[in-house]
Amino acid sequence: MSTEGDLLHTVTADTITDTRRRVGRAMVWGAGMLFCVMAAMQFMYDTDRSIVGFETWRPVLFAYLLWATALCAAQVIVNGEKGKRTLFVLPAALFVISLVVFPLLFALYVSFTDWNLASLNGPQPNGWDNMRQMWGDAFYWNALKNMVYYVAAVSVEYVIAFGLALLLNAQIRARKFFRVVFLLPLMLSPVAVSWMVGKSMLEVRFGPVSRLVRELGFEPSFFGTPEMARFMIMAMDAWTFIPFMMIMLLAGLQALPREVIEASKVDGATGWQSFKEVIFPLMLPVSVTAIVIRIIFKLKLADIIINVTSGGPGGATDSVTSFIFREYRDRSNVGYGTLLAMVYLVLIVLFITALLKLVSRWMERPA
Repeated sequence: MSTEGDLLHTVTADTITDTRRRVGRAMVWGAGMLFCVMAAMQFMYDTDRSIVGFETWRPVLFAYLLWATALCAAQVIVNGEKGKRTLFVLPAALFVISLVVFPLLFALYVSFTDWNLASLNGPQPNGWDNMRQMWGDAFYWNALKNMVYYVAAVSVEYVIAFGLALLLNAQIRARKFFRVVFLLPLMLSPVAVSWMVGKSMLEVRFGPVSRLVRELGFEPSFFGTPEMARFMIMAMDAWTFIPFMMIMLLAGLQALPREVIEASKVDGATGWQSFKEVIFPLMLPVSVTAIVIRIIFKLKLADIIINVTSGGPGGATDSVTSFIFREYRDRSNVGYGTLLAMVYLVLIVLFITALLKLVSRWMERPA
């Protein structure tokens, strides 16, 4: 007995009438209009532009869920069997929208309000006042300048991580032991590192490192000057995350084709020539991935700064994230802090996009 084709995975065409299509589209448009009307009405109510509204945004959430359900159901009603395939992706997309897009829209609204948690009035729209305050905020621009130093330090971290990866990829004694030891800093949270190193070991009066420096006849001042404090923050952050880059580069080294490396040795290439002409070019994709991911982590640097220096001395170690955190915690200025965060988000998106384009063009250039 023979069969033609795989009937189990064959999708037959559905007979979908025009009335069925109109019903499905009417469901989506009706639920969508209801959601938009309720959202607009609630926004007008919260901004004191209308007296019609709800106490909370919960009814608007229910309207969104109704629209999402109608949209999913309409896929099957309008497209039949093909619409069922969409249901594997559409609910997840709608869930992402509810967790990402709506909070971003709310944050955008808060960015143009005067909202201090110490006030009983709640968020009060203040136009472009927060933007004008940001342009004149020297501490915020200083934090942005510090981020240039912090991001530039990734290049030094990459060199160290690559050297360690080459070392751990070589045939040395106790190689597995050293791999575990070098990964230990990555197992610690930055908060733990900041307290163990910055607050304990490097403490000016009783820290063991400070006492050793004092015994040698020097006066310890790890966080006394802007340059030294910034360097110590970079060092602690690098000690925590260099193993992350190292393990990625080590995985790339172990995946390299051994035949090519052995062929370069047969041709008489020295160790440096083999690295420069063979290993490093083959490692470029892994290197770019490790550097970009590390830069993304670096742009979120905050916890070590908050716990060790609180941005001092004089804002010399502040990152943008730590400065925004203090704007929330110390000044309870939600509106202004949210504006700073939104501007920083836009800058990050532009910077990462430009960086990826430059890297893509550089890697596609002819050899």
